Amino acid sequence: MRGIELCRGFYEAFGAPMLHEQFPQYEEVIAVGLAGAGSECFGYDDEVSRDHDFEPAFCLFLPDEDVIDRRTAFLLERAYARLPKEFGGVARLRVSPVGGSRHGVLRMDDFFREKTGHPGRITDLTAWFSVPEQGLAEATNGEVFRDDVGLFTSIRSALRYFPSDVRNKKLAARLLLMAQSGQYNYARCLAHGESAAAQLAAAEFVRHTLAVIFLLNERYLPYYKWQFRALRALPLLPELAQPLEFLLTTGNDAPLAEQKVGVIEDIAFRIISALQAQSLTDAVCGDLEKHAYSVNDRVADSNLRNAHILFAAE
Repeated sequence: MRGIELCRGFYEAFGAPMLHEQFPQYEEVIAVGLAGAGSECFGYDDEVSRDHDFEPAFCLFLPDEDVIDRRTAFLLERAYARLPKEFGGVARLRVSPVGGSRHGVLRMDDFFREKTGHPGRITDLTAWFSVPEQGLAEATNGEVFRDDVGLFTSIRSALRYFPSDVRNKKLAARLLLMAQSGQYNYARCLAHGESAAAQLAAAEFVRHTLAVIFLLNERYLPYYKWQFRALRALPLLPELAQPLEFLLTTGNDAPLAEQKVGVIEDIAFRIISALQAQSLTDAVCGDLEKHAYSVNDRVADSNLRNAHILFAAE
């Protein structure tokens, strides 16, 4: 049983009855689900990932204190802590009377602030650039089991993906860095006899290519250890997982180095084709740098468009 299924079953068997019997006046304003950090929230859990923080659990997302006060929140925490200590053959983690940091009773504002630095929607265009994609991924992953009022769900919907100007500015920066690290610096480092620097250039090319692929798919880039796994499940360009892995895991001896130069150019060609398919570039060439500036021209907000192209490099 996957973690999300285990947690949904635990909520349906014990959480929902607890809320209905002990807090009937509040159950319609509490959003319930599982989201945030942890492989189970992304659907990536397996036997290896269950070595820590894996348990039958769920989150009770509370609105402001003017709706549910501190005393009621404390009583909810106590009730959550008293739920059965095992479900589906999996033991719950030890929790304090005020619950755990990932599961249990959480204020909606606190949850979103932890993930994005904002208590809810992000309304300022430039503020998006200060939020790590990993945080946005954790704010919008998982599953909502119940949200009668819809507040929690509406905030998640507003955070679903970057505004188009933010996406295009980020895309332009990553394309330029792909060009610098892969199409330019990898071969130059080899020509200088700097094998280690060449491998760093290849790794940088892979890192920025992964970011570009997720931007083209309009999906947030997750924590680095899950990026290849997530890439293989994307609708667009999942086939690049193998050549990107090749660049990371092979050396720079003469035959391999020549092959890697060809792989880099083939990846660049596929990325450019995807840009053209989405009408994101007017450039007609194999140079990723020229496509980067063409994508930057798509940014509608003049202040953002005229900011340095690497303004959104990370």
